[in-house]
Order: sequence, then C-alpha cells, then structure tokens
Amino acid sequence: MANFVTIEAEARARAGKGAARATRREGKVPGVIYGAKAEPDLIALDPRLVLREIHRGGWRSRLYEVAVGGTKTRALIRDVQFHPVSDAPLHIDFQRLAAGEEVRVAVAVHVRNDGISPGIKRGGVLNIVRHTVDVYCDPEKVPEYFEADLASLDINDNVRWSDLKGTADCRPMITDRDFVILTIAAPTKAAETAEVAEGAAAPAAAAAPAKGAAPAKAAPAKPAAPAKPAAGKKG
Repeated sequence: MANFVTIEAEARARAGKGAARATRREGKVPGVIYGAKAEPDLIALDPRLVLREIHRGGWRSRLYEVAVGGTKTRALIRDVQFHPVSDAPLHIDFQRLAAGEEVRVAVAVHVRNDGISPGIKRGGVLNIVRHTVDVYCDPEKVPEYFEADLASLDINDNVRWSDLKGTADCRPMITDRDFVILTIAAPTKAAETAEVAEGAAAPAAAAAPAKGAAPAKAAPAKPAAPAKPAAGKKG
C-alpha cells in the first residue's frame, strides 16, 4: 500500500498572472492540480509547507493528498518555480492521480546487508549506478522503495533490475535490457585512481616553493664591457 503525505491548501477563485501576483502578496504560493481528465483546481499554499517538502528531498516521487476545504486529492508534485534571486517558491504544479491509471514515478533504491557482503569485506568498492529507478505504477501500488540485497555479492558482482525486491507492481521505463543498479568494484581500481591523482598533483607541488622558504636569488649580472674610445681623424 502506497504512503500518502497530506499537505494543506486553500482554493483560489481566479486564474492568470494578476491573480497569481495577488496570491503572492497575501503571502501564499499559487498552484494548480491538473490531470486525470478533470478540470484543473486552482489552489494556494503556505510557502513554509512547500519549502518543507522541497528540503526533504525526493519530492518528485513523493505521493501527496492535497487537502482543500475537506476534500483530499491524491497527486504528485511535478514542478516548482522559484524566484531567480531569493529562491522563494513562486508556483507549484500537482498532477492528479486516478486509480487504475499508471503514473510515472522515481522510486528510491535502498541497499541492505552491505556489512556482510563478501566483496566489500575483501576491500571492494560499492558503486551505485542508480539511486532511483523511473517506473510506471498504479498510484495505489507505488512502493516506498526498492531493495538491493548485497549479502551474497563478491567483487565484480552486480545488482540488476531483475535482482531488486519490491518491483512486482511496477514496470521500468527502460525495457530493452536488464540494466545495472549497482556494482562492487575491485579495490585495485580505487587505488589506481588515487595513484593517478597523486601523480598529477606531484609536479604542481614540486613547482611551488615550500612554505616559508626564501625565494631563489637571481644570478648577478655581468658588468658591461667598457666602451672603446673612438678613433681620431688623421692630419
């Protein structure tokens, strides 16, 4: 069962730029709920609620129930417009959800049993290729997260879409291959990367004078040769 977060809003009577500016002057963020073959609903929200959800992260995939005057509408946040200078929210768009109609959503991948993975115990490096996976789901069956189990993974092993747990009610956007979610890389690759970085930094360090060292003295200039006297004219 999907988890929905309730967010309070109030109805707006008018649409248009002028009405939106008036809503902002009242200290609210104008917004709209659209989709599911229904007329758009104009709403206004407390900017503190909008910022709270944005700062939590993952807001593009979080499921909401927008409460307006006792009526709750299930929706996803699809877009938030911000002021270019102050970063204050200027407008927010919700997509209305309808049971039975699939919706595109990004589901987070949670890693478990990394502490007992044979590959990681041997010094392998966990390389997460996809922190979220874009899938199509029924709004009532969107999972909170997918699970990647590392308990049996050794160095050079990987987790693919087919290995994830919790995907039964979803279909991925990528359908032409069993794509990789994460891998356990050999420790030598990490060491080689560090050695290359150290090697690149060494010439720069050698070229720079040591801290507190006196600057190198220039070689003394050679004295100029005395000018030869001009030859006098004869007779």
